[in-house]
Amino acid sequence: MPVTTIGGREVHVDAEGFLTDPAEWDEDLATALASAIGLELTERHREVLRFLRADFATQGETATTRRVQAVGGFPTRLQFELFPTKPAKKMAYVAGLPKPRGCV
Repeated sequence: MPVTTIGGREVHVDAEGFLTDPAEWDEDLATALASAIGLELTERHREVLRFLRADFATQGETATTRRVQAVGGFPTRLQFELFPTKPAKKMAYVAGLPKPRGCV
């Protein structure tokens, strides 16, 4: 399992850079992860990230954009505005979670 330094600390990541240990994540690390992909987090971003982490804790897998809309109440359009181009992948990355199933 590769280790890399993000936000001044070492974290475990997979070959694509996704955290492999969600317990290593916190909101400061989220800021560093977002910055690495060109995002500046707002409170609205953080609301989505908190939903994703809470949902992951109960479901055991990362929510898809459809679930983020249906269960989290964040419309798909908003997800694309906050996390442009590939929202599910970017949301998971910044939330310190595995890439959702079906993401390429």
